[in-house]
Amino acid sequence: MLYLDGSRGEGGGQILRTSLALAMVTGKPFQIRQIRAGRPKPGLMRQHLTAVMAAAEICGAEIDGAELKSKKLEFTPGEVRPGEYRFDIGTAGSVTLVLQTVLPPLMLAGGPSKLNLCGGTHNIHAPPFDFLAKAFLPLLQRMGPRVEVTLVRPGFYPAGGGRMVVDIQPVQTLKPLELVDGGRVVRRHATAMVSHLPRHIAERELATLRRKLSISERETTIDETQAVGPGNVVVIEIQREHITEVFTGFGQRGVPAEKVAAGAAREANRYLDAGVPVGEHLADQLLLPLALAGGGCYRTTEPTAHTRTNADTIREFLDVRVEIEKVCDDVFEIRVGNADGWEA
Repeated sequence: MLYLDGSRGEGGGQILRTSLALAMVTGKPFQIRQIRAGRPKPGLMRQHLTAVMAAAEICGAEIDGAELKSKKLEFTPGEVRPGEYRFDIGTAGSVTLVLQTVLPPLMLAGGPSKLNLCGGTHNIHAPPFDFLAKAFLPLLQRMGPRVEVTLVRPGFYPAGGGRMVVDIQPVQTLKPLELVDGGRVVRRHATAMVSHLPRHIAERELATLRRKLSISERETTIDETQAVGPGNVVVIEIQREHITEVFTGFGQRGVPAEKVAAGAAREANRYLDAGVPVGEHLADQLLLPLALAGGGCYRTTEPTAHTRTNADTIREFLDVRVEIEKVCDDVFEIRVGNADGWEA
């Protein structure tokens, strides 16, 4: 039994999700205390509880402490069972974070799986659908598994009601991945999505992005969608020769459209100025698959506390080394490898 401290590092839900994923892959049981102690509302929220129950269903786990606001959980995994599953958060909680929990074991399972995930598909503080589809999953597929995602209906906070379908064709082992050079930029595009909101919000956001990113009108798109409730997101896609990165900004009540767009543009421009292939959020997402592959490296901007905490959690379950080295200015290289496979 592994004993984990949920208050360690940035003290968020990533410790729980990574632990659930790796417990299913390795078969190692764990107990975690002080779940999400670093958050204003600690303990298991609805999306975290859904992730726990989804993991338990997929591997027939024995669990204790799986209830709302619980700060302690014990999880003893069984054998991973591929198949067709439906998980409904019941709120606008992020379905992509539930996928983050169950995808690692299912992409290494003994057969294909299909997931129907219901809840929020475009949430602040979570990877939105567009990031998964255009940035993360294409890289994961280079490592072997085929994972296809379909957005049936977007879901925004607070109404939720989104739906995403995921088809997973697994592999026995993952291939290492190396991303030290993204290549030249071949395409830039910005989309403003609005649901049950005035079109001028999207128009103002795209006008701001054209100024901040020096892109033309033909490199922007307005998507007037019909989600269950109102919502707004801007998506900046930067396609390079070897990788595509995605940056997003979410509309919030009382926040001007120009400020939403400017925040997303600032993040995209920092990425472009650094000249690295991997942005800070993708850097966090890549750690786990590279650790499961037993190797890989990539260059990114300065790793966040979220990324460093994720690396610490991975080391609890896997015998791997994660090294973070500053190359120059805002360029860092993250290397992952078997603990006994590197020279000192």
